[in-house]
Amino acid sequence: MRHWHGYGHGHGMGGWGIGLMAVGTLLVLALLVVLAVALFRYVSRSRQPVPQGPAVPGVGGHGTAGTRGWASGPTPEQVLAERFARGEIDAEEYRHRLDTLRSAANGPGGGGAGTGE
Repeated sequence: MRHWHGYGHGHGMGGWGIGLMAVGTLLVLALLVVLAVALFRYVSRSRQPVPQGPAVPGVGGHGTAGTRGWASGPTPEQVLAERFARGEIDAEEYRHRLDTLRSAANGPGGGGAGTGE
């Protein structure tokens, strides 16, 4: 006499097997959602303009107007304003550094004497 092990003979998947399979499926789906969110955040961050050095030929002209566009990146004053907006520096330090940048740009040699930096 042969004993057949298979479906229809009481040897199928029981409650624990179905439960573990459901838990495994939920874990895989959760992992896929986490990966999708991470990919979306990575792609959305990488679309910011990238500084590329000197001004692009044919855009603007020589001097300050042609060198302050997207191709050359933000100016030091813009970077300082962004740091202030993010709360990295307070208003007093922002004003001090802004005065230093402006005096260095206007003065000969650009040294900004007496700033202590």
